[in-house]
Amino acid sequence: MGRGASPNSAIMPSRFFDNLIVGAGISGISAAYHLKTKAPHRSFAVLERRSSVGGTWDLFRYPGIRSDSDMFTLGFGFRPWGHVQAIANGAEILRYINDTVDMCGLHSAIAFNKTVVSANYQSDRATWTVKVRDTQAQRDETWECNFLHGCTGYYSYDEAHDPIRKVADAYSGHLVHPQYWPDDLDVAGKKVVVIGSGATAMSLVPALADQAAHVTMLQRSPSFVLSIPAQDTFVRGLSAIFPAKLTYRLARTRSAVFYALSFGFIRKYPELARKWLQKGVERRLGPTALREHFTPTYDPWDQRISLLPDGDLFDAISDRRASVVTDCINQFTRGGILLASGKQLDADIVVTATGLKLNFFGDAALYVDGQPVSAGTLVSYKGVMYAGLPNLAVTFGYTNSSWTLKADVVSDYVARLMNILERRSAQEVVPILDD
Repeated sequence: MGRGASPNSAIMPSRFFDNLIVGAGISGISAAYHLKTKAPHRSFAVLERRSSVGGTWDLFRYPGIRSDSDMFTLGFGFRPWGHVQAIANGAEILRYINDTVDMCGLHSAIAFNKTVVSANYQSDRATWTVKVRDTQAQRDETWECNFLHGCTGYYSYDEAHDPIRKVADAYSGHLVHPQYWPDDLDVAGKKVVVIGSGATAMSLVPALADQAAHVTMLQRSPSFVLSIPAQDTFVRGLSAIFPAKLTYRLARTRSAVFYALSFGFIRKYPELARKWLQKGVERRLGPTALREHFTPTYDPWDQRISLLPDGDLFDAISDRRASVVTDCINQFTRGGILLASGKQLDADIVVTATGLKLNFFGDAALYVDGQPVSAGTLVSYKGVMYAGLPNLAVTFGYTNSSWTLKADVVSDYVARLMNILERRSAQEVVPILDD
Protein backbone atom coordinates (compact mmCIF):
# COMPACT_ATOMS: atom_id res chain seq x y z
CA MET A 1 0.00 0.00 0.00
CA GLY A 2 1.29 3.45 -0.84
CA ARG A 3 2.00 6.19 1.66
CA GLY A 4 -0.92 8.39 0.63
CA ALA A 5 -4.68 8.20 0.92
CA SER A 6 -6.67 5.18 -0.20
CA PRO A 7 -7.85 5.29 -3.83
CA ASN A 8 -11.44 6.08 -2.89
CA SER A 9 -10.85 8.82 -0.33
CA ALA A 10 -10.88 12.58 -0.79
CA ILE A 11 -7.64 14.48 -1.37
CA MET A 12 -5.53 14.33 1.81
CA PRO A 13 -3.15 17.02 3.12
CA SER A 14 -0.07 14.76 2.78
CA ARG A 15 -0.26 15.08 -1.02
CA PHE A 16 1.79 11.94 -1.60
CA PHE A 17 0.21 9.39 -3.89
CA ASP A 18 1.52 6.33 -5.61
CA ASN A 19 0.19 7.74 -8.89
CA LEU A 20 -0.59 11.28 -9.97
CA ILE A 21 -2.67 11.81 -13.11
CA VAL A 22 -2.46 15.23 -14.74
CA GLY A 23 -5.69 16.20 -16.50
CA ALA A 24 -9.35 15.24 -16.04
CA GLY A 25 -10.45 15.01 -19.64
CA ILE A 26 -11.20 11.76 -21.46
CA SER A 27 -7.61 10.52 -20.99
CA GLY A 28 -7.44 11.33 -17.28
CA ILE A 29 -10.83 9.80 -16.48
CA SER A 30 -9.81 6.63 -18.34
CA ALA A 31 -6.51 6.49 -16.43
CA ALA A 32 -8.24 6.98 -13.07
CA TYR A 33 -10.86 4.31 -13.74
CA HIS A 34 -8.29 1.72 -14.79
CA LEU A 35 -6.12 2.37 -11.73
CA LYS A 36 -9.10 2.18 -9.42
CA THR A 37 -10.41 -1.09 -10.84
CA LYS A 38 -7.25 -2.88 -11.96
CA ALA A 39 -4.57 -1.68 -9.53
CA PRO A 40 -6.56 -0.98 -6.35
CA HIS A 41 -3.46 -1.17 -4.15
CA ARG A 42 -2.19 2.08 -5.71
CA SER A 43 -3.29 5.38 -4.21
CA PHE A 44 -3.90 8.08 -6.80
CA ALA A 45 -5.15 11.61 -7.40
CA VAL A 46 -6.03 13.60 -10.51
CA LEU A 47 -4.78 17.17 -10.88
CA GLU A 48 -7.07 19.27 -13.07
CA ARG A 49 -6.12 22.84 -13.94
CA ARG A 50 -9.71 23.93 -14.55
CA SER A 51 -12.74 23.92 -12.24
CA SER A 52 -14.55 21.08 -14.02
CA VAL A 53 -13.91 17.81 -15.82
CA GLY A 54 -14.13 17.24 -19.55
CA GLY A 55 -10.96 18.77 -21.00
CA THR A 56 -11.57 19.67 -24.65
CA TRP A 57 -15.29 19.05 -24.32
CA ASP A 58 -15.57 21.55 -21.47
CA LEU A 59 -13.24 24.14 -23.02
CA PHE A 60 -14.74 24.36 -26.51
CA ARG A 61 -18.23 25.85 -26.68
CA TYR A 62 -18.48 27.08 -30.26
CA PRO A 63 -21.70 26.44 -32.25
CA GLY A 64 -21.85 23.03 -33.86
CA ILE A 65 -19.01 21.47 -31.86
CA ARG A 66 -19.25 17.70 -32.18
CA SER A 67 -17.23 14.51 -32.14
CA ASP A 68 -14.90 13.96 -35.09
CA SER A 69 -15.12 10.17 -34.72
CA ASP A 70 -18.04 7.91 -33.88
CA MET A 71 -19.21 7.78 -30.27
CA PHE A 72 -18.95 4.00 -30.06
CA THR A 73 -15.17 4.42 -30.09
CA LEU A 74 -14.93 7.94 -28.64
CA GLY A 75 -16.88 6.63 -25.65
CA PHE A 76 -15.05 4.73 -22.92
CA GLY A 77 -14.61 0.99 -23.30
CA PHE A 78 -15.85 0.49 -19.73
CA ARG A 79 -19.03 2.58 -20.01
CA PRO A 80 -21.45 2.28 -22.93
CA TRP A 81 -22.51 5.25 -25.00
CA GLY A 82 -26.22 4.63 -24.66
CA HIS A 83 -27.53 6.28 -27.82
CA VAL A 84 -27.87 5.36 -31.48
CA GLN A 85 -26.36 8.57 -32.86
CA ALA A 86 -22.84 7.99 -34.12
CA ILE A 87 -21.83 11.66 -34.01
CA ALA A 88 -22.71 13.62 -30.86
CA ASN A 89 -22.56 17.32 -30.05
CA GLY A 90 -20.25 18.79 -27.45
CA ALA A 91 -22.89 19.19 -24.73
CA GLU A 92 -23.91 15.53 -25.01
CA ILE A 93 -20.29 14.39 -24.81
CA LEU A 94 -19.61 16.58 -21.77
CA ARG A 95 -22.72 15.20 -20.05
CA TYR A 96 -21.52 11.65 -20.78
CA ILE A 97 -18.09 12.38 -19.28
CA ASN A 98 -19.58 13.93 -16.14
CA ASP A 99 -22.01 11.03 -15.73
CA THR A 100 -19.10 8.60 -16.07
CA VAL A 101 -17.17 10.38 -13.31
CA ASP A 102 -20.21 10.19 -11.02
CA MET A 103 -21.09 6.57 -11.81
CA CYS A 104 -17.50 5.39 -11.34
CA GLY A 105 -17.00 7.31 -8.10
CA LEU A 106 -14.03 9.29 -9.35
CA HIS A 107 -15.00 12.82 -8.36
CA SER A 108 -13.42 12.63 -4.89
CA ALA A 109 -10.05 11.77 -6.45
CA ILE A 110 -9.94 14.96 -8.55
CA ALA A 111 -8.27 18.12 -7.26
CA PHE A 112 -9.52 21.10 -9.28
CA ASN A 113 -7.80 24.40 -10.11
CA LYS A 114 -4.38 22.75 -9.89
CA THR A 115 -1.93 23.72 -12.65
CA VAL A 116 1.22 21.63 -12.85
CA VAL A 117 4.17 24.00 -13.29
CA SER A 118 7.08 21.55 -13.14
CA ALA A 119 8.01 18.05 -12.04
CA ASN A 120 11.42 16.72 -10.97
CA TYR A 121 12.18 12.99 -10.67
CA GLN A 122 14.58 12.07 -7.86
CA SER A 123 16.26 8.77 -8.62
CA ASP A 124 17.42 8.12 -5.05
CA ARG A 125 13.81 8.26 -3.82
CA ALA A 126 12.03 7.00 -6.98
CA THR A 127 9.74 9.99 -6.49
CA TRP A 128 8.39 12.79 -8.65
CA THR A 129 8.20 16.13 -6.84
CA VAL A 130 5.51 18.13 -8.60
CA LYS A 131 5.18 21.89 -8.28
CA VAL A 132 1.53 22.89 -8.55
CA ARG A 133 -0.15 26.27 -8.71
CA ASP A 134 -3.56 26.46 -7.02
CA THR A 135 -5.20 29.06 -9.24
CA GLN A 136 -8.19 29.51 -6.94
CA ALA A 137 -6.26 30.01 -3.69
CA GLN A 138 -3.39 31.71 -5.55
CA ARG A 139 -0.70 29.66 -3.85
CA ASP A 140 2.02 27.20 -4.81
CA GLU A 141 1.90 23.61 -3.59
CA THR A 142 4.16 20.57 -3.65
CA TRP A 143 2.74 17.17 -4.51
CA GLU A 144 4.71 13.93 -4.67
CA CYS A 145 4.19 10.60 -6.36
CA ASN A 146 5.98 7.46 -7.40
CA PHE A 147 4.51 7.39 -10.93
CA LEU A 148 3.39 10.37 -13.00
CA HIS A 149 0.85 10.05 -15.83
CA GLY A 150 0.35 12.97 -18.21
CA CYS A 151 -3.19 13.18 -19.62
CA THR A 152 -2.99 16.78 -20.79
CA GLY A 153 -3.71 16.27 -24.48
CA TYR A 154 -1.53 17.90 -27.10
CA TYR A 155 -2.43 21.60 -27.27
CA SER A 156 -2.31 24.76 -25.17
CA TYR A 157 -5.47 25.83 -23.36
CA ASP A 158 -4.03 29.31 -22.83
CA GLU A 159 -3.17 30.25 -26.41
CA ALA A 160 -4.64 29.20 -29.75
CA HIS A 161 -2.85 29.00 -33.10
CA ASP A 162 -4.20 32.23 -34.54
CA PRO A 163 -1.81 33.79 -37.10
CA ILE A 164 -4.69 35.72 -38.68
CA ARG A 165 -5.07 38.04 -35.67
CA LYS A 166 -1.59 39.47 -36.28
CA VAL A 167 -2.51 40.78 -39.73
CA ALA A 168 -6.11 41.88 -39.12
CA ASP A 169 -5.57 45.32 -37.57
CA ALA A 170 -7.47 47.06 -40.36
CA TYR A 171 -10.60 44.96 -39.83
CA SER A 172 -13.37 46.72 -37.87
CA GLY A 173 -15.71 43.74 -37.44
CA HIS A 174 -15.72 40.98 -34.83
CA LEU A 175 -12.75 38.59 -34.94
CA VAL A 176 -13.14 35.36 -32.93
CA HIS A 177 -11.27 32.07 -32.55
CA PRO A 178 -13.38 28.94 -31.85
CA GLN A 179 -11.25 28.09 -28.79
CA TYR A 180 -12.53 31.25 -27.07
CA TRP A 181 -16.07 31.58 -28.38
CA PRO A 182 -17.95 34.48 -26.70
CA ASP A 183 -21.21 33.45 -25.02
CA ASP A 184 -22.93 36.62 -26.21
CA LEU A 185 -21.88 36.55 -29.86
CA ASP A 186 -24.98 37.07 -32.01
CA VAL A 187 -24.64 35.95 -35.65
CA ALA A 188 -28.29 36.44 -36.59
CA GLY A 189 -28.56 38.26 -39.90
CA LYS A 190 -24.79 38.74 -40.12
CA LYS A 191 -22.30 37.94 -42.89
CA VAL A 192 -19.81 35.47 -41.46
CA VAL A 193 -16.50 34.25 -42.89
CA VAL A 194 -14.97 31.13 -41.38
CA ILE A 195 -11.27 30.77 -42.20
CA GLY A 196 -10.17 27.13 -42.32
CA SER A 197 -11.03 23.78 -43.87
CA GLY A 198 -10.63 21.31 -41.01
CA ALA A 199 -13.17 19.60 -38.79
CA THR A 200 -13.75 22.75 -36.71
CA ALA A 201 -14.62 24.88 -39.74
CA MET A 202 -16.87 22.19 -41.19
CA SER A 203 -18.71 21.91 -37.88
CA LEU A 204 -19.10 25.66 -37.53
CA VAL A 205 -20.36 26.49 -41.01
CA PRO A 206 -23.65 24.52 -41.02
CA ALA A 207 -24.38 25.53 -37.41
CA LEU A 208 -23.83 29.23 -38.09
CA ALA A 209 -25.73 29.03 -41.38
CA ASP A 210 -28.92 28.29 -39.46
CA GLN A 211 -28.92 31.88 -38.13
CA ALA A 212 -26.53 34.03 -40.14
CA ALA A 213 -27.44 35.90 -43.32
CA HIS A 214 -24.70 33.92 -45.07
CA VAL A 215 -21.60 31.96 -44.10
CA THR A 216 -18.51 31.66 -46.29
CA MET A 217 -15.88 29.01 -45.60
CA LEU A 218 -12.60 30.49 -46.82
CA GLN A 219 -9.98 27.81 -47.35
CA ARG A 220 -6.44 28.03 -48.64
CA SER A 221 -6.63 24.43 -49.90
CA PRO A 222 -9.37 21.75 -50.01
CA SER A 223 -9.81 18.84 -47.60
CA PHE A 224 -11.33 15.39 -47.98
CA VAL A 225 -14.81 15.05 -46.49
CA LEU A 226 -17.17 12.14 -45.95
CA SER A 227 -20.88 12.22 -45.23
CA ILE A 228 -22.01 9.61 -42.69
CA PRO A 229 -25.41 8.91 -41.09
CA ALA A 230 -25.88 10.81 -37.84
CA GLN A 231 -27.69 7.78 -36.41
CA ASP A 232 -26.25 4.29 -36.75
CA THR A 233 -28.84 1.85 -38.13
CA PHE A 234 -26.55 -1.08 -37.27
CA VAL A 235 -26.62 -0.09 -33.60
CA ARG A 236 -30.34 0.55 -33.72
CA GLY A 237 -30.85 -3.00 -34.97
CA LEU A 238 -28.52 -4.48 -32.35
CA SER A 239 -30.20 -2.59 -29.51
CA ALA A 240 -33.53 -4.19 -30.42
CA ILE A 241 -31.99 -7.63 -29.88
CA PHE A 242 -29.18 -7.39 -27.32
CA PRO A 243 -28.73 -5.67 -23.94
CA ALA A 244 -27.05 -2.25 -23.90
CA LYS A 245 -23.58 -3.42 -22.80
CA LEU A 246 -23.34 -6.14 -25.43
CA THR A 247 -24.70 -3.80 -28.12
CA TYR A 248 -22.07 -1.22 -27.24
CA ARG A 249 -19.28 -3.80 -27.21
CA LEU A 250 -20.29 -5.10 -30.63
CA ALA A 251 -20.65 -1.58 -32.04
CA ARG A 252 -17.30 -0.53 -30.60
CA THR A 253 -15.56 -3.59 -32.05
CA ARG A 254 -17.22 -3.07 -35.43
CA SER A 255 -16.16 0.58 -35.57
CA ALA A 256 -12.58 -0.07 -34.43
CA VAL A 257 -12.10 -2.86 -36.98
CA PHE A 258 -13.73 -0.80 -39.74
CA TYR A 259 -11.49 2.21 -39.10
CA ALA A 260 -8.36 0.04 -39.02
CA LEU A 261 -9.24 -1.80 -42.23
CA SER A 262 -10.42 1.30 -44.09
CA PHE A 263 -7.30 3.24 -43.10
CA GLY A 264 -5.12 0.41 -44.37
CA PHE A 265 -7.09 0.19 -47.61
CA ILE A 266 -7.01 3.95 -48.19
CA ARG A 267 -3.25 4.16 -47.64
CA LYS A 268 -2.62 1.18 -49.93
CA TYR A 269 -5.01 2.27 -52.68
CA PRO A 270 -5.14 6.09 -52.44
CA GLU A 271 -6.45 6.66 -55.97
CA LEU A 272 -9.40 4.30 -55.47
CA ALA A 273 -10.14 5.99 -52.14
CA ARG A 274 -9.91 9.42 -53.72
CA LYS A 275 -12.44 8.49 -56.41
CA TRP A 276 -14.82 7.02 -53.82
CA LEU A 277 -14.64 10.07 -51.55
CA GLN A 278 -15.01 12.53 -54.39
CA LYS A 279 -17.91 10.64 -55.92
CA GLY A 280 -19.84 11.30 -52.71
CA VAL A 281 -19.13 15.03 -52.95
CA GLU A 282 -20.01 15.18 -56.63
CA ARG A 283 -23.30 13.42 -55.99
CA ARG A 284 -24.29 16.12 -53.46
CA LEU A 285 -22.76 19.29 -54.91
CA GLY A 286 -21.97 18.62 -58.59
CA PRO A 287 -18.72 18.50 -60.60
CA THR A 288 -17.91 22.22 -60.43
CA ALA A 289 -17.92 22.42 -56.63
CA LEU A 290 -15.94 19.18 -56.49
CA ARG A 291 -13.28 20.45 -58.87
CA GLU A 292 -12.93 23.90 -57.32
CA HIS A 293 -13.34 23.26 -53.59
CA PHE A 294 -13.13 19.54 -52.70
CA THR A 295 -10.16 18.18 -54.68
CA PRO A 296 -7.12 18.12 -52.38
CA THR A 297 -3.59 17.90 -53.79
CA TYR A 298 -2.62 15.28 -51.18
CA ASP A 299 -3.74 11.66 -50.76
CA PRO A 300 -6.59 10.64 -48.40
CA TRP A 301 -5.40 10.33 -44.80
CA ASP A 302 -2.28 12.39 -45.39
CA GLN A 303 -4.50 14.61 -43.25
CA ARG A 304 -7.63 13.70 -41.30
CA ILE A 305 -10.84 13.14 -43.24
CA SER A 306 -13.64 15.36 -41.91
CA LEU A 307 -16.92 13.59 -41.12
CA LEU A 308 -20.21 15.32 -41.95
CA PRO A 309 -23.23 13.89 -40.09
CA ASP A 310 -26.01 13.50 -42.66
CA GLY A 311 -23.96 15.74 -44.98
CA ASP A 312 -25.01 18.89 -43.10
CA LEU A 313 -22.32 21.03 -44.75
CA PHE A 314 -23.50 19.89 -48.18
CA ASP A 315 -27.08 20.85 -47.27
CA ALA A 316 -26.04 24.33 -46.17
CA ILE A 317 -24.17 24.86 -49.46
CA SER A 318 -27.01 23.45 -51.59
CA ASP A 319 -29.52 25.70 -49.83
CA ARG A 320 -27.24 28.71 -50.52
CA ARG A 321 -27.03 29.48 -46.82
CA ALA A 322 -23.29 28.82 -47.06
CA SER A 323 -20.59 28.82 -49.71
CA VAL A 324 -16.96 27.81 -50.10
CA VAL A 325 -14.19 30.03 -51.45
CA THR A 326 -10.76 28.57 -52.19
CA ASP A 327 -8.26 31.40 -52.24
CA CYS A 328 -5.50 33.10 -50.25
CA ILE A 329 -5.79 36.23 -48.13
CA ASN A 330 -4.14 39.32 -49.55
CA GLN A 331 -5.07 41.64 -46.71
CA PHE A 332 -7.83 42.55 -44.30
CA THR A 333 -9.93 45.61 -45.06
CA ARG A 334 -12.18 47.57 -42.77
CA GLY A 335 -15.23 45.60 -43.90
CA GLY A 336 -13.80 42.18 -44.66
CA ILE A 337 -11.06 40.37 -46.56
CA LEU A 338 -9.36 41.15 -49.87
CA LEU A 339 -8.32 37.89 -51.52
CA ALA A 340 -5.29 37.18 -53.72
CA SER A 341 -7.65 36.86 -56.71
CA GLY A 342 -8.82 40.43 -56.14
CA LYS A 343 -12.23 39.38 -54.81
CA GLN A 344 -13.57 41.13 -51.71
CA LEU A 345 -15.35 39.10 -49.01
CA ASP A 346 -17.58 41.30 -46.85
CA ALA A 347 -17.81 40.11 -43.26
CA ASP A 348 -19.47 41.34 -40.08
CA ILE A 349 -17.78 38.44 -38.23
CA VAL A 350 -14.59 36.57 -39.08
CA VAL A 351 -13.98 33.23 -37.38
CA THR A 352 -10.36 32.05 -37.44
CA ALA A 353 -10.65 28.25 -37.34
CA THR A 354 -6.89 28.04 -37.86
CA GLY A 355 -6.03 25.32 -35.37
CA LEU A 356 -4.34 24.74 -32.05
CA LYS A 357 -0.98 25.60 -30.52
CA LEU A 358 0.78 22.31 -29.80
CA ASN A 359 2.57 21.57 -26.54
CA PHE A 360 3.88 18.66 -24.47
CA PHE A 361 2.72 17.76 -20.95
CA GLY A 362 0.66 20.92 -20.66
CA ASP A 363 3.80 23.07 -20.98
CA ALA A 364 5.01 21.86 -17.57
CA ALA A 365 8.81 21.70 -17.21
CA LEU A 366 10.19 18.19 -16.60
CA TYR A 367 13.47 17.35 -14.87
CA VAL A 368 15.32 14.19 -13.88
CA ASP A 369 17.61 14.72 -10.89
CA GLY A 370 17.51 18.43 -11.61
CA GLN A 371 18.46 18.10 -15.28
CA PRO A 372 15.90 19.51 -17.73
CA VAL A 373 14.16 17.14 -20.12
CA SER A 374 13.84 18.35 -23.72
CA ALA A 375 10.63 16.99 -25.25
CA GLY A 376 12.09 17.16 -28.75
CA THR A 377 14.82 14.65 -27.87
CA LEU A 378 12.53 11.99 -26.38
CA VAL A 379 12.06 8.62 -28.08
CA SER A 380 8.67 7.04 -27.50
CA TYR A 381 8.33 3.51 -26.12
CA LYS A 382 5.11 1.75 -27.24
CA GLY A 383 3.43 5.13 -27.53
CA VAL A 384 3.21 5.23 -23.72
CA MET A 385 6.58 5.96 -22.08
CA TYR A 386 9.89 7.54 -23.13
CA ALA A 387 13.40 6.15 -23.29
CA GLY A 388 15.46 7.13 -20.25
CA LEU A 389 12.54 8.82 -18.50
CA PRO A 390 11.61 6.86 -15.33
CA ASN A 391 8.13 6.33 -13.89
CA LEU A 392 6.30 8.49 -16.40
CA ALA A 393 3.61 7.77 -18.98
CA VAL A 394 1.82 10.09 -21.40
CA THR A 395 -1.49 9.43 -23.12
CA PHE A 396 -1.63 10.47 -26.76
CA GLY A 397 -4.62 9.10 -28.64
CA TYR A 398 -4.79 7.74 -32.16
CA THR A 399 -4.73 10.20 -35.05
CA ASN A 400 -6.35 7.88 -37.60
CA SER A 401 -9.05 6.61 -35.27
CA SER A 402 -10.78 7.62 -32.04
CA TRP A 403 -8.62 9.22 -29.33
CA THR A 404 -10.33 7.16 -26.62
CA LEU A 405 -9.42 3.80 -28.12
CA LYS A 406 -5.75 4.58 -27.54
CA ALA A 407 -6.42 6.29 -24.18
CA ASP A 408 -8.04 3.12 -22.84
CA VAL A 409 -5.12 1.02 -24.16
CA VAL A 410 -2.59 3.29 -22.41
CA SER A 411 -4.61 3.31 -19.18
CA ASP A 412 -4.81 -0.48 -19.15
CA TYR A 413 -1.07 -0.72 -19.85
CA VAL A 414 -0.21 1.59 -16.94
CA ALA A 415 -2.46 -0.33 -14.53
CA ARG A 416 -0.85 -3.64 -15.54
CA LEU A 417 2.59 -2.06 -15.18
CA MET A 418 1.74 -0.95 -11.64
CA ASN A 419 0.78 -4.54 -10.79
CA ILE A 420 4.12 -5.78 -12.11
CA LEU A 421 5.92 -3.26 -9.90
CA GLU A 422 3.92 -4.50 -6.92
CA ARG A 423 4.68 -8.16 -7.61
CA ARG A 424 8.40 -7.47 -7.97
CA SER A 425 8.51 -5.05 -5.01
CA ALA A 426 10.05 -2.54 -7.43
CA GLN A 427 9.88 1.23 -7.24
CA GLU A 428 11.15 2.26 -10.66
CA VAL A 429 10.53 1.37 -14.30
CA VAL A 430 12.31 2.97 -17.24
CA PRO A 431 12.50 2.09 -20.96
CA ILE A 432 16.07 1.69 -22.19
CA LEU A 433 17.05 2.52 -25.76
CA ASP A 434 20.22 0.46 -26.17
CA ASP A 435 20.33 0.08 -29.96
